[in-house]
Formats: sequence, C-alpha cells, structure tokens
Amino acid sequence: MQNFNLEENLEAHYAAAYTWALHCCGYNQDLVQDIMQAVYLKILDGKAIFKGKSSFKTWLFSIIKNTAFDYVKKSKRSQQKLTTTQVLENTLHDTDLAKELEDKELTQLMKEALQKLPERQREVLYLVFYHDCTLKEVAKITQISIGSVRKHYDRGKKRLNEDLKNLDL
Repeated sequence: MQNFNLEENLEAHYAAAYTWALHCCGYNQDLVQDIMQAVYLKILDGKAIFKGKSSFKTWLFSIIKNTAFDYVKKSKRSQQKLTTTQVLENTLHDTDLAKELEDKELTQLMKEALQKLPERQREVLYLVFYHDCTLKEVAKITQISIGSVRKHYDRGKKRLNEDLKNLDL
C-alpha cells in the first residue's frame, strides 16, 4: 500500500461510485449529492480508512451503501424506498445495453422480468452485471455471506432466464 494514492483512486472510481450511489438512493438526485458528499467527507476526514483488506472499489461501495442506509434511516425527509427496481428501470434506459436493444417491446419485457425477481436477487445481479463486481465483492458490499450471494446470483439468473424463455425470446 506504499504507492496508494487516495485521490487518484477516488477519481478513478467516481463514475462507478456515483452510479452505485444512485442505486442506493433510488435515483433521488438530491439525496445522491448529499450521500456522495458525506462519503467523501468521511474518507477525507479519516473517519473511513482504506486498509487494503478488499479492493478499493469494494471498500468504497460499502461505505456508500452504509452511508445511504444510515442517511435515509435517520432523515425522514426521503419518502423514496431504496429499491433496485427503480435503478434497473433507469439503468436499462441509460446504459449501452438499452442502446443496443432497439426493440422497445424487448426492453419492456426485460424490465418486467427483472421486476419479478426478489429484491436481493435484483441487487446481486445489478452489482455483477452493471458494475462488474465479483461475487466476493458483492458479499462485502451487501454484507451477506458469499454462499448467500451465490445462491441469489444463481437463482436470479435462472429465474430471469426462465422468464425470458417463457416469452419466446
């Protein structure tokens, strides 16, 4: 960790961190700005210290998730739930995946299939597919065991695949 540069790492992971914060805040832009500011202050003030026990990205995503959870829990001003469904709906429109899906009907069918998944399965699939996290990283971010993450990942993929097959895609 001798060559570790905090500012460079924060800058390199900013886009992914911001997207993850959007996910954690249900796409509430005002709340995202507050969360990101709180996260950066925690890090820069030394309240959150990277010890190298995981990847920097995993550590940063964990701080974002915990800060968002605490912030929403403490402030009753946000009536919005932290749901992955909202994120996946918006992400399908915002990412390259949506741009590649020229058929609007297919996009709608995909959104419906994702919405049918339980919350934890959607969250795991979101982190793996949209943020390229490993299952181990997902376990650290979501604070559930690696076995549970594997189970949610496998079941989510299987269920999504079955739902899409039933639609004759």
